[in-house]
Amino acid sequence: MKNPIYITSMASVSPLGEDQEEIWEAYKSNHHFIQKHNFEEEEAFAAFLPEKLRAEIDNLRTESANYRKLDLSVLFAIYTSRLAIKRAGWQNEKNIGINIGSSRGATGLFEKFHAEFIENRQASTQASPSTTLGNISSWVGQDLENNGIHFSHSVTCSTGLHSVLNAVAWLQSGLANKFIAGASEAALTPFTIAQMKAIKTYASEDLEYPCQALNLDKTRNSMVLGEGAGLLCLETSASEKALAKITGIGYSAEKLKHSVSISEDGKCMQNSMKMAIGDLDPAEIDVVVMHAPGTIKGDLGEVNAIKAVFGENLPAMTSNKWKIGHTFATSGILNLELAMLMLKHQEFISVPFSDISKKPARLQNILVNAVGFGGNAVSILINNI
Repeated sequence: MKNPIYITSMASVSPLGEDQEEIWEAYKSNHHFIQKHNFEEEEAFAAFLPEKLRAEIDNLRTESANYRKLDLSVLFAIYTSRLAIKRAGWQNEKNIGINIGSSRGATGLFEKFHAEFIENRQASTQASPSTTLGNISSWVGQDLENNGIHFSHSVTCSTGLHSVLNAVAWLQSGLANKFIAGASEAALTPFTIAQMKAIKTYASEDLEYPCQALNLDKTRNSMVLGEGAGLLCLETSASEKALAKITGIGYSAEKLKHSVSISEDGKCMQNSMKMAIGDLDPAEIDVVVMHAPGTIKGDLGEVNAIKAVFGENLPAMTSNKWKIGHTFATSGILNLELAMLMLKHQEFISVPFSDISKKPARLQNILVNAVGFGGNAVSILINNI
């Protein structure tokens, strides 16, 4: 990177809630937020937003007749953007770039409209406009009365960190001075759960911790889905509100053997981490917040990639999916949130049942990973201000 990019504010809605202090206290606990839920007579593990927070987001529908037609993924993003803008002090800014991605997009509405079509052979008038992926950034822009560039994208589970890559490119090019980047995912639906079960990745065992992310001795896949949105307010200079700075970005892809494959040594993640680290001595990296979805091959491939990059000087390793599930596109942004909170409080958050990592001697440089179907990896390096 030519110059650092500063994170002026962060906002999220997730199973941990929305308040940053409450989120931090939840991270310090060994409690997880995964529960069994009945998805149309099919039980499965999942991690939902707290009921009180979900009710507040649902209330957005009453603010406008247009909002009543929006998917939850859009409402999550609108609610979160209001928090992010307020925390950044950008309420009067009208030329902010917005890139909010999603892996699945308007999942709930798409399934609803398709079911109606199968039954009636007619599509709703709102079927097309309300399920277009661009709804997320566009409606956030409308809600904020913003005139900047608005765009959305999907790169599976690395989508959120790809938004950060895009924001860095726009900011460093001089095409924008301020940017909102992140992701939103509201995909806890029967069909989505069925898809994950079909590829044999989903948790099925009644364990104390259903998602066994970073347990390298597990014999069964244990991925669990969650929901939420996460947004960063980014700019090229450090304001008094700045939380952290981005000093490295990396990305890569690898040749697939099948649609959900990853190499045993995580080649794409090796490349993305090396690119993000750049000229910095790898020994200076204190922690890697890992993608670690709770699958046997996914967890092991990423650990092997870290060992290949760092050799004997392994950084501390952690993940949050055992606590909040895998939020698809949002997962990388929530990883960044955990990294920033560890930097702020100078405390390492470990995985309670995993013994692959020791606590770091310091907390100064943290690498954050995300990787998705298609072998698309992204790594972001953040530091204290």
